[in-house]
Amino acid sequence: MISSGTTPLQLYIYIFLAGEGGNAKMAADLGELLVPYMPTIRVPRTGDRVFKSECAFSYDSPESEGGLYVCMNTFLGFGREHVERHYRKTGQSVYMLLKRHVKEVRGAAGGAISRRRNGRVFLDLELNRDFNGDEYECEDEAKLVIFPDHFEIPLPNIEELPALVTIACDAVLNAASAYKKQESDSWDEEIQVSKHARSLRQTDNGVRIPPSGWKCQKCEMRENLWLNLTDGAVLCGKWFFDGAGGNGHALDHYKDTNFPLAVKLDNITADGADIYSFDEEEAVLDPHISEHLQHFGIDMLQMQQNGTVNGHLNTDNTESVRPRVSEWEVIQESGMKLKAVYGSGFTGIKNLGNSCYLGTTMQVLFSIPEFQRAYVGNLQRIYDYSPLDPTTDFSTQMAKLGHGLLSGLYSKPPMKSELIEQVMREEYKPKGISPKMFKAMVSKGHPEFSSNRQQDAHEFFLHLINLVERNSAGSENPSDVFRYLVEERVQCCQTQKVCYNQKVDYLMQLPAPIEAASNREELIAYEAKRREAEENMRAPPEPVRARIPFTACLQAFTEPENVPDFWSSALQAKSAGVKTSRFASFPEYLVVQINKFTFGIDWVPKKLDLSIDVPDFLDLSRLRGTGLQAGEEELPDLTPPIVLGDYYMNKILPSYIDESAAMQLAEMGFPLEACRKAVYYTGNMGPEMAFNWIIAHMEEPDFAEPLALPSFMEAGPSMASLGLAATPLDNQPPEESIAILTSMGFPRRHTVQALKATNNNLERALDWIFTHPEEEEASDDLLDMSDIMEPNDNTFSNANTNSHSTLSPDQDASGPRIKDGPGRYELFAFISHMGASTMSGRYVCHIKKEGRWVIFNDHKVCLSERPPKDLGYIYFYRRLSSC
Repeated sequence: MISSGTTPLQLYIYIFLAGEGGNAKMAADLGELLVPYMPTIRVPRTGDRVFKSECAFSYDSPESEGGLYVCMNTFLGFGREHVERHYRKTGQSVYMLLKRHVKEVRGAAGGAISRRRNGRVFLDLELNRDFNGDEYECEDEAKLVIFPDHFEIPLPNIEELPALVTIACDAVLNAASAYKKQESDSWDEEIQVSKHARSLRQTDNGVRIPPSGWKCQKCEMRENLWLNLTDGAVLCGKWFFDGAGGNGHALDHYKDTNFPLAVKLDNITADGADIYSFDEEEAVLDPHISEHLQHFGIDMLQMQQNGTVNGHLNTDNTESVRPRVSEWEVIQESGMKLKAVYGSGFTGIKNLGNSCYLGTTMQVLFSIPEFQRAYVGNLQRIYDYSPLDPTTDFSTQMAKLGHGLLSGLYSKPPMKSELIEQVMREEYKPKGISPKMFKAMVSKGHPEFSSNRQQDAHEFFLHLINLVERNSAGSENPSDVFRYLVEERVQCCQTQKVCYNQKVDYLMQLPAPIEAASNREELIAYEAKRREAEENMRAPPEPVRARIPFTACLQAFTEPENVPDFWSSALQAKSAGVKTSRFASFPEYLVVQINKFTFGIDWVPKKLDLSIDVPDFLDLSRLRGTGLQAGEEELPDLTPPIVLGDYYMNKILPSYIDESAAMQLAEMGFPLEACRKAVYYTGNMGPEMAFNWIIAHMEEPDFAEPLALPSFMEAGPSMASLGLAATPLDNQPPEESIAILTSMGFPRRHTVQALKATNNNLERALDWIFTHPEEEEASDDLLDMSDIMEPNDNTFSNANTNSHSTLSPDQDASGPRIKDGPGRYELFAFISHMGASTMSGRYVCHIKKEGRWVIFNDHKVCLSERPPKDLGYIYFYRRLSSC
């Protein structure tokens, strides 16, 4: 019987399928049933992203109880809770429901063969949990679902469905997932297995590589060393785009011997190594690298994760203790019986492969009430007003991540007896959430964060705050809690006159003065022993970690520093100047980064091995700025003239070309004339800067045409001839200055920004351009604002321009929103780094919740027993309530 509430679709189905011979008519019935929806069903084309592994609004997947609904028009994925919203907003009625049923196989021996219902395989779908594939098998299920009546059509139904629908369904099922496609575009995914890896023949010459003291066999260089995997020769690399130095002896060795593969010595870890094929002229993979290293006495499986070769076969029964071993163990609290915790606020974030910098930063941010309120508290409003493609919307993805971490839906304790048994055996791994969609959105367009390489958590924090600022116009801005004003006092050393300026910042960078270490004598003795061991090619001594008092770090922060190229408005000339920094206001949440990293000659950040007794409670009241004091005389409020002089002649547009730098670039395969132009237009600043110029201009039609030196350079320009007499600073930089920089290949918009930011000083404008890459997709207004708001912008004006306070996007010209208050704080979180460089290693974070420290180690969340507060990298303090 048909009720009065029956919908037209239900009536249509009843008429066609309930009558006599309904089964025989099924094919025709389904075909006619889908006719009204045919215009909305699309076949995925090249460039379409098919989201069949994750919901756009939640972390539901085909493994979730309700499965995942994929829109057959937009190919967006939705969990059962959110698919109705998409239907109401777009009117799209046809979805493909994907379900994956994961079952434990008890007593399975070897690899279990997954059972797949109807013979269909959801290609590129991986288990969204850390289970052993040999112990679990899956059943895949697919259906077409027609809304709003949820009429289901099991798949495949090749004979019963229209051809277009069948083709569309097959294309969706076999499409690569959206994330696989993005990952294949990243540099890391392009690395292929070398054609020489399997057939490599190694010389049996008895070569054994010592644990330290390596040097090039031809020039005795000790940096950027490569081990040839055929004969064990240790030779230096050549200059390359990453700044690594060397004399090219490893390449010369290949030309002499044709031995194709080499591995970089100081990058070998238990997880892998950097391998280069001279024959294939690219970085490659070697599946047999462990065996190839074993040939030379290097046991890769025994490597410590510290970026140094210390896993050698031990011939003298002595062991080499390395500093990074204890660091990894202490920070992760290895060897302790840590109690897992579950529920709201205790959800882990899966590591996608070198993404722990992102996971730890987001865990800390969403432990802050203002971030919780801005995104999770406004969840429904954000979702209801999300754009048609919510996967690229910042607010939507922030709300999704925050809800995933705080709802407790993805952090449930084991309930079944077998899982409880696994927990007792320490085999159970919590599910956590996978931030693939969030990472793709937040890193879009960024050359580093969009790659699969490890990144600096400090840089990611500032990047995210910048995104929060840009996307908070007209709404609550949670980054207000980090914003504060810095007072900079600059003094002319010759006249003793001063000027005061203020700038906005979000993070306090604290120096770590090694010379102030409390165990300085012990460090000196260790360094002497280390050098002796290196010279004699012996194993290094047991390392010593520098212990630096936190008070010494604060003292170093307050010390005056020299201002480079200071222009004194009192003298109307360059002079010596010193700068000191204080707090003009205190933020609600203070972020402190310890400067633990320095740069080697290969320009790779290397971490200093040190510990700092960071306090739980911090009082910075004495660091509040006081402004102009009685007896101090201000520098005149004048702007510096535009000065070219020798700098312009010798650096901006030189009268000669560094031919050796041009030849280095030409050896990399670029046209010689293009290399000469690159060296010339970057002012002979070196091959690395010229390489960046080549990358930016290689698509230009005259890229490889010969360089024509400007005729005015021969006569030597004067200020008058160039029309660059000193002029007062106004809103628009002089056209002559703009023309000079645009003639060097820089975009006009970027040039104008640089000149405005540096008071029309060409010398500093050029430096500003190189340190502030242009973001092509941003609008002019947004770019102007982002340059103002860019966290930790160290651009400094030497003129006495009492600069206005920096504005945030949601503020008027009266100044930024500053939540000033007392400078007394309590530590509530810290992020720690393990490894030798920010470009490698891992991050974990500790957060204080409900009076207990909790360690967040990727998807694992446990109560901390010994939080290693002395080994942290970034510390987060909250302001104490006023007494």
